[in-house]
Amino acid sequence: MSAKGWKLSKFVEDLGLQVLLKGSDYDTNLLTITDVNRPGLQFVNFYDYFDPRRLQVIGKAETMYLVGFTSPQRRKSFDSLFQYNIPAMVITRGLECFPECMESAKAHGRTLLQSDETTVNFSSHAIEYLTRKLAPFTVQHGVLLEIYGEGVMITGESGVGKSEVSMELIMRGHRLVADDTVELRRISDELIGTAPEVIRHYIELRGIGVIDVRQLLGMRAIKLETALDLVIHFEPWDQTKFYDRLGIETNFTRILDISVPIMTIPVRPGRNLASIVEVATMNNRHRKFGGNAAQELARRVDNIASGL
Repeated sequence: MSAKGWKLSKFVEDLGLQVLLKGSDYDTNLLTITDVNRPGLQFVNFYDYFDPRRLQVIGKAETMYLVGFTSPQRRKSFDSLFQYNIPAMVITRGLECFPECMESAKAHGRTLLQSDETTVNFSSHAIEYLTRKLAPFTVQHGVLLEIYGEGVMITGESGVGKSEVSMELIMRGHRLVADDTVELRRISDELIGTAPEVIRHYIELRGIGVIDVRQLLGMRAIKLETALDLVIHFEPWDQTKFYDRLGIETNFTRILDISVPIMTIPVRPGRNLASIVEVATMNNRHRKFGGNAAQELARRVDNIASGL
């Protein structure tokens, strides 16, 4: 699923913008696309391919251009722009708002904002922020860790031992991102995982209860987010089931239309699952760089069989 929109008021709060004028829909308005627009062409009445859903940004170039207009010309330009249902206009560099802009915005019920950042910096921050907030996302049940720099999500039925193994991995120096509920967002061509804010840094251990990993082990034991590189699925050992012993082929699962390597690890007493997860992670990283121990072994066996 994907976010339907992000509240303009929250965007203003998070980016530290000054509100010059609240539009009639300020408290309910949603930002729905990630791009912004600098309305230079619109000030010369070119509205072909104009998308009113974009945040409008005025910087020094647009301001200096408008200075050359007469007051009635500026008012006409702003009236033409504000007749569209734009989410807001942002004036960067702390530049003063033209009186004609303020008058027109009031007449049309549009929101005016101000930023002290340069136009380029504000535009970059706004696009990056909206790209994350509006990215397609899904929620998965599991534990997300960073192991040797790789994002690993451990999945499986409740009670199979995900949190216990994860705690042992954290004690070995790896880092917790999310326990129980993992939020995944597709940003560009990768999946970024994080935890819901309310349960961030917590992990549940049966028989002990809820543990605050950050308070107990310090900042070195947690991470706010990580790219997802591997899914490891725990399942109870089933003697009637065939488990791949060579691992020549890599299996994948699709999350938000992105293929992620997945390994199934059977769980039974006596197996050191933390060590197995560490090895699986290193092996997956090795494969990303072109290595495959199972294929190399198969080639050696084939060469011996053929007498080479």
